[in-house]
Amino acid sequence: MAQREELTRFLKAARAKLAPSEVGLPAGERRRTRGLRREEVATLAGMSVTWYTWFEQGREVQLSAPMLERLSRTLRLSPNEREFLFALAQHRPPPLARRADETIHAGTQHLMDALSFPALVIVEDWTVIGWNRYVGQAFRDYSLLPREERNLFRILMLHPRYRADPDKFQDMCRRLIARFKWDYSRTAQPDVFEGIIADMMEQSEFFQRYWQDSEIMAHFEDTNIADMPGVGEIMFRHTSYAIEEAPGQRLLLFAPLDDVSAARLARLVADEEAPALA
Repeated sequence: MAQREELTRFLKAARAKLAPSEVGLPAGERRRTRGLRREEVATLAGMSVTWYTWFEQGREVQLSAPMLERLSRTLRLSPNEREFLFALAQHRPPPLARRADETIHAGTQHLMDALSFPALVIVEDWTVIGWNRYVGQAFRDYSLLPREERNLFRILMLHPRYRADPDKFQDMCRRLIARFKWDYSRTAQPDVFEGIIADMMEQSEFFQRYWQDSEIMAHFEDTNIADMPGVGEIMFRHTSYAIEEAPGQRLLLFAPLDDVSAARLARLVADEEAPALA
């Protein structure tokens, strides 16, 4: 029982040290206590409020290692604090902390190359590290960009090509920021995210507006349009998937939304592959 009581004290103290603004939440109304509320911690860590509440209260509930990792990141625990949490909760050391994996595994690249539509891979800070040939034809050639210019979040928020429809652009920004905030709450490298956040505060009026909102989005799917010279508009529906063999990497797929778009994409590819006439 003594360890459960210590776990309760530790978790309360950890969330009391965090200001809402540190995790992308507005201060809101006047708070009776310092720090984050239980329901805010639960939401940011991807847990049910009831489950987290019982865990903090010292009840006999067990959290898996991935859930404890998410809780550690949400509470911004130091390496020693993370180890302390695992020791109290599971009576064993935590798994070794993983370094970010930026190697595109052969299976992942083979899958992307076998697809008939654009696909790319990003790491947790949204930097693009892999792609197939359709990405260069439909969006941009990432092979021409140095790594520091391949951050997809910056590109989508700042590139003029996405501002043609102001209403759609504003809605896209709101949704992107809600998802970026979710990823920020889970990162093991908050300094990288905070550099992006500081830059965006200076460069984007929409980021300044929506970063203070409480909206958080754990999953992001949407449609987008690429206006391709010679073939017209191609509408894509995109979604993302975690890559099991490479923690921290996400595979983004851009599938044509309808038959017309599929035909135009096929025509675009055929035009690119056609041999030049002598």
